[in-house]
Amino acid sequence: MRDTGLGVIDQPHRTNWIRRVSGGEGLERIEAFFDGKGYEMHRHDTYAIGLTLSGVQSFHYRGRVRHGLAGGALVLHPDEKHDGQAGTEGGFRYRMLYIEPAMIQAALGGQPLPFVEGGLSADARLLPAIARLLSGLDRALDPLEREDGVYDLAMALACLSKRGPEKAARIIDHRSAERARSFLHSRPAAVDLGLLERLTGRDRWSLSRDFRALFGTSPYRYLVLRRLDDVRALMRAGHPLADAAAASGFSDQSHMTRHFKSAFGLTPSQWLRLQSPP
Repeated sequence: MRDTGLGVIDQPHRTNWIRRVSGGEGLERIEAFFDGKGYEMHRHDTYAIGLTLSGVQSFHYRGRVRHGLAGGALVLHPDEKHDGQAGTEGGFRYRMLYIEPAMIQAALGGQPLPFVEGGLSADARLLPAIARLLSGLDRALDPLEREDGVYDLAMALACLSKRGPEKAARIIDHRSAERARSFLHSRPAAVDLGLLERLTGRDRWSLSRDFRALFGTSPYRYLVLRRLDDVRALMRAGHPLADAAAASGFSDQSHMTRHFKSAFGLTPSQWLRLQSPP
């Protein structure tokens, strides 16, 4: 056994599991272990930023197979397809932040989202920023600790970003995109770009481009993911899948399941089973 540096002891495991801890609104923290295939190809509208604690965390990302080694960081950009599996025998253990792009935006003040090429990093600025938000999963983050941690993470990501100057130079209407994002958090039953256009006073296609640049995904996928947040909360509370789907705005259970697997790489039933670690 060895100390991983995050207050946990690395030791052999025989069962795949996920331990999930809220980091407050817009931030989710997990620790997990997989001894083989973890996730099918999927994508979500948050950053997935974490540290490999032990083993080799292998994943397909932007046309290549990447290998996250113990002590290294992973930075997966919103809406980028990826999977996850053990790269060697013995499995892999990791901690991960799922952080809404809007939180990074709050620190950056309307700049395009930082993009870390290749999804892997050992940068000396980034590693402690991630570890700060991932330490102490047995307790809630103090509000000021959380805000400081998010700011440090945003600054580290901005320093590492490989975005070209042509993207940074485009004028982006942050206020209108944020107004649209806030509206989508109300989980409207029916919404289209025309409605968002009227709400914000912006041309629908310019608004859509700004939304993608600022929050990493389209307005539609953002709304779907918010509804899936509701589904997961209802599932954890013991509601049947069909009821959770209907209450969250999906047309039926199969419709919800398709979106769920696309977003998280697991069926709802598989995800629910993993919520009770050994």
